[in-house]
Amino acid sequence: MIDVLVAGGGPAGLAAAVHSALAGLEAVVVEPRTAPVDKACGEGVMPSGVAGLRALGVEAAGKELRGIRYVDGTARAEAFFRGPSGLGIRRTELHRALYERALGLGVRIVPGRVGEVRQGTDTVTAAGLTARWLIAADGLHSTVRRGLGLELPGGAHRRYGLRRHYRVEPWTDFVEVHWSGRGEAYVTPVADDLVGVAVLSRVRRGYDEHLGDFPDLTAALRGAGAEATGVRGAGPLLQRVRRRVAGRVLLVGDAAGYVDALTGEGIALGLATAGAAVRCLAAGRAREYERAWALLTRRHRLLTGALLAASRRPGTARLVVPAASRLPPLFTAAVRALQ
Repeated sequence: MIDVLVAGGGPAGLAAAVHSALAGLEAVVVEPRTAPVDKACGEGVMPSGVAGLRALGVEAAGKELRGIRYVDGTARAEAFFRGPSGLGIRRTELHRALYERALGLGVRIVPGRVGEVRQGTDTVTAAGLTARWLIAADGLHSTVRRGLGLELPGGAHRRYGLRRHYRVEPWTDFVEVHWSGRGEAYVTPVADDLVGVAVLSRVRRGYDEHLGDFPDLTAALRGAGAEATGVRGAGPLLQRVRRRVAGRVLLVGDAAGYVDALTGEGIALGLATAGAAVRCLAAGRAREYERAWALLTRRHRLLTGALLAASRRPGTARLVVPAASRLPPLFTAAVRALQ
């Protein structure tokens, strides 16, 4: 019998499968899309995420990131990561590296989609396969989570993200977060000639309209060649979840709940929660995963929630970068708490 059935073959799902294989458990991934899979995201991996990839035996090509920089007109605040660097990496390159590592460890990846989940005393069945455990890593709008009745209402403050790449030499080795009264734009160098720019906002409109809120960034991109990729979108970003363990099903990554992309920890948390889930299963203590998830994500939820609260009104949003620039030790402490 399969030990671990994984719903979703994105980074969190593949990480869960690799962790399972390294723990001596047979893992099968069910994924409807063909690798490598692209997705709208900021593509900056925090240092803890880079360490998580290395622990899985994954080395992927990208651009070294030294820290985080906030920009709003003439106001700037920046903080260097403590110790190892982060990594700017195309989502497709990250997915390819994890996919190849999983295959190299003997993980089976089968085409399909997990719909109905049936649970017994000692087994769980989905997508025509039966396993001892199911790890749901099927993303922001998880069908497994919804089917098990684990979703909570998202609330009134809905945010959305859009991303495009530009063929231009990166001008920074930081993740730059440009602030306006209506949202943020994230600049991430991902190759020697490629920069990703993601915009986040509560206002639903076209990508170019969003970019118009950032005149300095628009000027920096004006010399770029043609856009290297089309626009990809995601949202609403906030996903609230009742719990992350339901019988023999554990939720990891975005499926386990999501606050916002504001602090750029999605990949790092996806890898970390996948590892925690597998460790709990391997130790025979599945129910301890709920507490492990809460501890792993606590700082992220608190700091991201505080920044989101500040960004809800244009007036207070425009105070974030000036405040950070006047209090560099506090800004550095916040960045390092999340790295």
